Amino acid sequence: MRAKKLAAVFTVATTLGATAALASSHREAPFITKSPKVDATDLYMFRSYETGRADFVTLIADYIPFQEPYGGPNFFTMDPEALYEIHIDNDGNGQEDLTFQFRFTNTLANANNGATLTIGTGAQAKTVAVPLFNVGAITTADQSNLNVQESFTLKVVRGNRRTGTAKDVTHAVGGSATFRKPTDYIGTKSLGSPATYEAYAREHVYSVNIPDCATPGKVFVGQRKEPFAVNLGPVFDLVNADPTIITDATKRNAVPNPLAKNSITTLALEVPIACLQAGSQTVIGGWTTASVRQARAINPSPTFAKPSRDGGAWQQVSRLGMPLVNEIVIGLPDKDKFNASQPKDDAQFATYVTNPTLPALLEKLFGTKAPTVFPRTDLVAAFLTGVTGVNANGSTAEMQRLNMALPATPKASQNNLGAAGCFLNGKLDTTLAGCDPAGFPNGRRPGDDVVDIELRVAMGYLFENDTQAPSRNTPFHDAVLQDASQFDAVFPYLKTPAAGANGDGT
Repeated sequence: MRAKKLAAVFTVATTLGATAALASSHREAPFITKSPKVDATDLYMFRSYETGRADFVTLIADYIPFQEPYGGPNFFTMDPEALYEIHIDNDGNGQEDLTFQFRFTNTLANANNGATLTIGTGAQAKTVAVPLFNVGAITTADQSNLNVQESFTLKVVRGNRRTGTAKDVTHAVGGSATFRKPTDYIGTKSLGSPATYEAYAREHVYSVNIPDCATPGKVFVGQRKEPFAVNLGPVFDLVNADPTIITDATKRNAVPNPLAKNSITTLALEVPIACLQAGSQTVIGGWTTASVRQARAINPSPTFAKPSRDGGAWQQVSRLGMPLVNEIVIGLPDKDKFNASQPKDDAQFATYVTNPTLPALLEKLFGTKAPTVFPRTDLVAAFLTGVTGVNANGSTAEMQRLNMALPATPKASQNNLGAAGCFLNGKLDTTLAGCDPAGFPNGRRPGDDVVDIELRVAMGYLFENDTQAPSRNTPFHDAVLQDASQFDAVFPYLKTPAAGANGDGT
């Protein structure tokens, strides 16, 4: 029974993203490049592997790509005019049943007049607003030196994201519905050593009451070290890499991660499985979106609180489920359209899946033969219709899927090839050494090397014979390793960001 469940779930999750590869979803569509604050970079969804948290699922949505450590003086605040959401489909119809909605508020000190200094003496003395984020060291206990304070609210909506029933998620202690976001890691003088900053950040991990859930969950929102690893520059220079390296499995760690000093902003939730599951269906689908108001007028007399005047209905501008789908699968003319779409309407993008371009491009660039079977039926069943016995109901939906019935694998035992290590010649074999059914593409953990997995699947790893996929057993990789050892073993799992003072977090 466990093998049958795994086979079905693996088919669902793997084939949905099989043609997407090579880079995380940073700047993946033309329009979103204009609005980095609402650009979703990664989504993670996995059974919590922190000790004592086996009955929880962790949801992590990352935003604002390519945060350089020296991002002052304004750093990387979230957009108070945007709506950030994580959606869960728990009945397999491609529509959200639960939505977690984040809204942000950014306020200046002194009732939005900002921190000031008295400049001059006597009659020449003037009180002048300072240009900096802070005017001294910051701790959780002492926020007096902080010029810009970020806070957020969180709601859970049951049913349709716009017309369903919305209720506040609140502090488990005290009941407040407002949460503070830790300040970005400005530098060691402002926020101390990396260990000191990490202790400060973890004071913003909150135990929360989720409406209609019997057990409290957790929430954290804050800056984290960029979790994605990819050989970014060469990839988008027509995969400008040595083919003798990227097809040699012993050289998966040949290149340092170019993103290692960057950061992102994480929206992390830990939710009881019982609150996500509907009936006996153990597979959930998840995706994250960001929306802004349809109308924006630039304020001719802008203030810190109101640089523009926004109104109208919410319009979705960013969407991310399985990693890399929009970046590599969807053709350039439809990238913005995909970002504005919902999973239930994904039939309109079917051709990008049935006749994927990435394998053909890799064949042209490297001479490695792409699969020869079209349409790609290994993709269609999952990408367009779901898998019988798992989530088939005639819907069309691209999303990340997780079988919550499969137990978590402890950090030390995780295989960074995830559930892909459970297949041989296209057949499931849970007795294989290294088989790790708790990993991507059954959900996604931070240490799952999705670039390597998806490269191999794109080139036919799930086919049974060489006639259908001549390169199916080639161990493609990008030479930049992603591994569980690079992450924490406790919520929110992602590491301390780099310090702005020296740029490397040490």
